[in-house]
Formats: sequence, structure tokens, C-alpha cells
Amino acid sequence: MDEQRRQQAIYLYDRFTHDGMERRAFMAEMVKLAGSIAAAELLIAGIAASPAAAVIVAENDHRIFTRTDKLVGGYSAYVAEPKTRSLKATVIVIHENRGLNDHIRDVARRVAIEGFRAVAPDMLSLSGGTPANEDAARSTIEKLDVGKAVDDAVAFTSELKKSSRGGKIGVVGFCWGGAFVNRLAVAAGDKLNAAVPYYGPAPNPSEAPKVQAAMLIHDAGLDDRVNSTSFPWVEALRANKKKVTFQLYDGVNHAFNNDTSAERYNKEAADLAWKRTIAFFHKHLD
Repeated sequence: MDEQRRQQAIYLYDRFTHDGMERRAFMAEMVKLAGSIAAAELLIAGIAASPAAAVIVAENDHRIFTRTDKLVGGYSAYVAEPKTRSLKATVIVIHENRGLNDHIRDVARRVAIEGFRAVAPDMLSLSGGTPANEDAARSTIEKLDVGKAVDDAVAFTSELKKSSRGGKIGVVGFCWGGAFVNRLAVAAGDKLNAAVPYYGPAPNPSEAPKVQAAMLIHDAGLDDRVNSTSFPWVEALRANKKKVTFQLYDGVNHAFNNDTSAERYNKEAADLAWKRTIAFFHKHLD
């Protein structure tokens, strides 16, 4: 498939997964692009996340401990932290619209090997937890009361501060989680020290004065849907003298950090963004 049709397929997939495009219409358009049902299904598999993708940091990595905890408000969370006796700063990891899955657990472990306690809450906990089926997870997240979820996240952020080194808390999130990070930065005020949204739709720019955390915003150059909200958000943060660093990665797609999505993952951009993210957390949380 040529690059133009591949890009069209990615845009279609984003419309289906983020903008409520009806499945039948989505499949019809994908078949037109790919030439057959079989080819369309293969293409979709390359764009969608693969649960069979190899992990970056193994569950039994000798450098970390992992466990499942309960947070304030009844949320379940996957926790990964370094094998050290000293108190560690905390980084909350917010999942995509697929919920808390193996990829996000892997991301939490990546955070832990960098010296932080990583806490990845299942934001679908109050709805029975993340379903194994990806479509079911997206459907459940669409019904989520996001305002309540943000308020709950402010509560467990405050609680986690009590057991975090220096009382410092950071948060990173991807896609739906990136949007959630932006909302949490607005709602949490001085309870949050550092916030890193990856390609997350942004709040109304009028909310910018409420942000007190330092922010590092990663956006994909080809992601017009998110960028249409993110660019005004960055301008508003700057106008209000907030600590914001904005990084735009040219020529890459939404979800470029997700190494389980073969068609959208961009290793060069992902590695650079991750290096910047970890450096940012060390700067503001150590």
C-alpha cells in the first residue's frame, strides 16, 4: 500500500476509535482503501494495538517490584517501583482509551527503572475494570463520567503525595490519558508538580490560569484532530506565564509512542519523547 492510502487508513481508524464513526461505515471505507475484506482486516491489525507485542521491561525485571494496589475512591492500580529502600517520587501513568492493559503496565515498568514509583490506575475500576476486549474497553470509557474521574484522581494524587519523596507527584498519559493529564493539571493545582500529556486533546484555553504544574506536551505532526485543540492550549499556557515546554514531532501519527501499533509507532520520535519525559521528571521531581 502506498503512503497516501496508508495515511488515509490511519485517519479512518482514528475517526472510528475517537470520533464515534459507525463500525459498518468504517469497515466499508477500509475495504475500499485496502481492496478486499482480508486486506482491510490485515491493515486494521497493523494500526490497532497488538496484545502479543513484545514488552520492553519484563514483569520479573530484577530492578523493580510490581504489585496491584487499591487507591482512594476504589480504584485499582498497577504499581511498579525500584528495588531501593529510599522513598521515591511518584509518577502516575494514565492509560489510553483501551484501559489499563499490558502495554500501559509495561510503560509503568519503564518509569520504575528510571527511579520513580509508577502508579497506573485503572480508570475503569468503578465500571468493573478494564475489559479484555479492546472494543468493549473503548465503549466503557465513552460512558465514563470524566468529571468525576478527574475529581477522584485529584483525591488519589493528594493521597499518593503523602508517601512520595518530597511530596512530589508527576503524571504522564497517552491519547485519552493525555487529555486526562491536561484536565488533571487544571483540577489538581499545586497538588501536582509535573504533567506530561502525549497527544491528548486539550481543555478550553480559558482553563490555563488554573495550571500550576510544569508541563511537557508531546504532539504528533500529522495529528490534526488533537493539534487543533493543543495549539491554542499551549498558547494560553504561555500567555499565562506557565512552565510549559511544547514538542511537535513532524511527520508522525497520533499514538507514535505505542510500540504495540506497528503502523503508527515511530521509534525515533518515541525514543526522543521518552528521553525528554524522563529528564523532565528528574528535573521537577528529584
